[in-house]
Amino acid sequence: MSEDRNVLFEKIEGIGFITINRPKALNALNVDVFNELSPLLDDISKDSSVRVVIITGSGEKAFIAGADITYMLPMSSPQGKAWGEIGQGVFKKIENLPQPVIAAINGFALGGGCELAMSCDIRIASQKAKFGQPEVGLGIIPGFAGTQRLPRLVGKGKAKELLFTGDMINADEAFRIGLVNKVVPPEELMDAAQEMAKKIMKHGPYAVQLCKEAVNVGMEVDLETGSKYEGTLFGITCATEDKQEGMTAFVEKRKPNFTGK
Repeated sequence: MSEDRNVLFEKIEGIGFITINRPKALNALNVDVFNELSPLLDDISKDSSVRVVIITGSGEKAFIAGADITYMLPMSSPQGKAWGEIGQGVFKKIENLPQPVIAAINGFALGGGCELAMSCDIRIASQKAKFGQPEVGLGIIPGFAGTQRLPRLVGKGKAKELLFTGDMINADEAFRIGLVNKVVPPEELMDAAQEMAKKIMKHGPYAVQLCKEAVNVGMEVDLETGSKYEGTLFGITCATEDKQEGMTAFVEKRKPNFTGK
């Protein structure tokens, strides 16, 4: 694991740890970060030995403080559109990873950093974490789907308030409005993320993946269509070895030994 890379990756006991590694720039996102992160996500998506992914930021100050403003300053309209498409594409890969993704938010999660966190499945925040979409203060709007994921998480009214005012909120407020799942002391953040990951890993990996797929697809369609899709996926799980093992173990009153098949 080379420390001079913008994105670090380590795999430990089934958990894949991704660290955005630009601490001097508060882990601000630029094209180099995306160029390293995108192929890494492709590799992880094909690696069945990775059961859960945890994404965090390097250093103590920031998860990701946003996109690199000096990089964006000279952008023309077509360049800005292309930049947004790059970020949206990478965040869509995070959202669509078969494995559950936990954001361990250790500090500032602003702009693109908040958008990246929202593309994860679960968000655990340090008490020191700060959240916001401050783009209007720069004369722009979020470009990495922040205007789309934020209202889906916290509701339209609260999302518009945060987007229009550019206000920064603390971890407790983020928890209150449903932006994060849990808030913990800073020194407990990574332990809490790993504890969550290990709890998920006790269960059938294919079942967990299909739960994620059912939610992601269902949130974008009407209830009837989503329910039918869920039924299809439920039927698929009934043909797996894990279903047979899980139900047999329950009847025999023992812990199941899931294989992901």
